[in-house]
Amino acid sequence: MRRTTGIRTGLSALLLLGAWATAGIAPAAAAVPAPTPEPQASAGLLAAMQKDLGLTKSQAQARIAAERAATAVEGNARRAAGSSFGGSWFDTGSGKLTVAVTDDHKAAAVRATGAAVRLVTHSAQQLDAAKNKIDALAAPAGVSSWHVDPQANRVVVNVVASQRDDNDVEAFLVRARHTGPVQVEETTEGPKTFAAGTVGGDPYYTGNVRCSIGFSVYGGFVTAGHCGQPGAGVRGWDGSYIGAFQGSSFPDNDYAWVNVGSGWWTVPVVLGWGTVSDQLVRGSAEAPVGASICRSGSTSHWHCGNVLAKNETVNYSQGAVHQMTKTSVCAEPGDSGGSFISGDQAQGVTSGGWGNCSGGGETWYQPINEILGRYGLTLHTA
Repeated sequence: MRRTTGIRTGLSALLLLGAWATAGIAPAAAAVPAPTPEPQASAGLLAAMQKDLGLTKSQAQARIAAERAATAVEGNARRAAGSSFGGSWFDTGSGKLTVAVTDDHKAAAVRATGAAVRLVTHSAQQLDAAKNKIDALAAPAGVSSWHVDPQANRVVVNVVASQRDDNDVEAFLVRARHTGPVQVEETTEGPKTFAAGTVGGDPYYTGNVRCSIGFSVYGGFVTAGHCGQPGAGVRGWDGSYIGAFQGSSFPDNDYAWVNVGSGWWTVPVVLGWGTVSDQLVRGSAEAPVGASICRSGSTSHWHCGNVLAKNETVNYSQGAVHQMTKTSVCAEPGDSGGSFISGDQAQGVTSGGWGNCSGGGETWYQPINEILGRYGLTLHTA
């Protein structure tokens, strides 16, 4: 790929495809690299968190450090809770990971890991079982999504407010409540994907659709499945041929990967679009619910928010997509497939949502580690 000087030079240009493809390095089994010992926070990232999350610089620095500590604690805390584990989340007030348990006798062992404890009625296993039963139901368009909420200790079903009294929605909620502890909440809009028609000068195109690159892997990059079918050719921001979709799944999942060739290469970078400096990717340690998270996309560029829920089923018009993570970050058409990152840790690729970056909204992403495992890919890290 040849480029002239312009807005995409240096690492910004290299982001568009990821890893120095010098000698045909073959992809290895999926791996989850450990986070680096210290938070990597550029001045631009801190500024974005201050703007989107209403924090001071010192508060943003402290939050990044606290979230990294919570991420490191989560595995040990889950093991200490055992079968009484009821879920976990990052508490912004205390700056600690909170772990729900059904057995008070497990509390001391969980606290010993550095986590706070909340006693609940239902275990994560029970809540997951209820959600799985709801997954098996046919959902009408007025039901937007559902997920296990560890803080509420319920399965939360989101319905579009204007369709709350629809007969099909009411019938679905009756069936959902029979699966277990269910809480109904309303949203202003239903979910939609964020692909867009062709416009010039942006990350990649397939047919007449523009989407965004997610993360570099050895041999290519990952993105959203609704952006293209296996075999579909992909062109870069400059119109030159990149490669083709090697695997794609949508609905049920929303992930895909594209191989890289024809002079394109890959590097472990997420584009900051001038809002922040380009961000190096150092691993894919999963951030907890409540953690801060930022997104890069070809339309609305760089925005930040919080992780709201995990393992949410999203009911798009094309069909349900499972195991999604919900965030308070906005997105717009053309952002599909783009990067969700927490600190320097890759989190997932943009799927869809509701709202926009003028009035606000919510966006879902497909977790990166599931994509790596599905296709046997290795994340390219710095």
